[in-house]
Amino acid sequence: MSVLTTLFQDFAARLCSTEFLNDARHSDHPTAFSRCRKLPLPTLVAIMLTGMRMSIQAELDTFFAHLRHQAQLVHEVSEQAFSQARAKLSLTAIPRLNDWLIARAEQDRLVPRWRGLRLVAADASTLRFGLRASHVKRAALADQILFGLFLPGPDLMLAASLHSVHERGERQFLFEHLDRLSPDDLLLLDRGYPCRWLVAVLNQRAIKFCMRVDNDSGFACVRDFMRSSANERIVILRAPDKQDAIDYECPRKPQRVRLVRNVSPTGAQRVLMTNLFDDKLYPADCFGELYHQRWGIEETFKRLKHRLNLEHVTGLTQQAVAQDVAAKIVCDNLQALVALTAHADAELPANKRINHAYAHTALKPLMPILLLGSVIGRKIGALLRGVLGLIAGRTYRHRENLSKPRKQGPKPHKAMSQKNC
Repeated sequence: MSVLTTLFQDFAARLCSTEFLNDARHSDHPTAFSRCRKLPLPTLVAIMLTGMRMSIQAELDTFFAHLRHQAQLVHEVSEQAFSQARAKLSLTAIPRLNDWLIARAEQDRLVPRWRGLRLVAADASTLRFGLRASHVKRAALADQILFGLFLPGPDLMLAASLHSVHERGERQFLFEHLDRLSPDDLLLLDRGYPCRWLVAVLNQRAIKFCMRVDNDSGFACVRDFMRSSANERIVILRAPDKQDAIDYECPRKPQRVRLVRNVSPTGAQRVLMTNLFDDKLYPADCFGELYHQRWGIEETFKRLKHRLNLEHVTGLTQQAVAQDVAAKIVCDNLQALVALTAHADAELPANKRINHAYAHTALKPLMPILLLGSVIGRKIGALLRGVLGLIAGRTYRHRENLSKPRKQGPKPHKAMSQKNC
């Protein structure tokens, strides 16, 4: 509880710091946020971090009402003023806030380790933003891909980026984010990622990995392993193609990997490929549960889309869309830390999980006060203690090995012609 209180106090101080001011100024507006206005930089960013789901004016009036502890809406800033201010905000400002938040969570030991390693899942999801036809400069495309690196233990998004649907694919997106990983990380990947050049790159950078490999993935050694009765096997993958080795600057050498057989709760057999060779520290029977933790990123994408309305954006330009996505990721990470603290403080059993939808509802009215540091530390602690009690009281029972297969067909995307109220 005290850790969470201090975290919010330091986060509020970060928003008001000169360092953040210098990071937040757009390169086209080097003197932005210098004058004293109704919508200064900390307030602008705080509004965006509350998870904007309604119309812009409704969100603004609700924010200032909560900031003044009023039930009646307060019309203090116009929608046009918000749009003009956010145009001067750099694209890196909010992602760097997220980097600060992740580093702080690591410092406070809120990110657990699996056998001494930090788990990092990688995946991508298609987004269809509710944009209308316009003639604005640098207008955003409606269909884009969101790639993310995710920490399954505390349910935190480590990093994320938007990409065109016409770019090279998820492997390329992952390659561009490999600098965010260290030898102490264990990368969890789904069946769309395995290829020879990626294995060579990960081994070259000493990045540990565990990825699912299908029987039809093109690896002859995987097909032979599936036909055998062995539970695990050390195999050698062919060297990457010459052009791949040049493009990704990886060694054109055969790669040694370990294949592990895993049987799902439904009885389906799947193969996991890894470079964790120590069978005493990493026995074969531990990989099924390890790979299952990757599912957390799928749930986070669903939560961002359907709970925080990620596809409902507050601007038509690519800059506005990228800012909204980054802000909602930070908003979800803050909620995840609050939910994690609520679960620990209430000493809930492992099979009880926090209802994140209710956590967002309970936390949002307090976000203006928590993010702007409008009350003293003791009052913030009292507010957090009350909301943690509410959140801990809204749980559901987690049932192991519960399978809900997806229905085949196009992904549903609701029309954005009408906004939430």
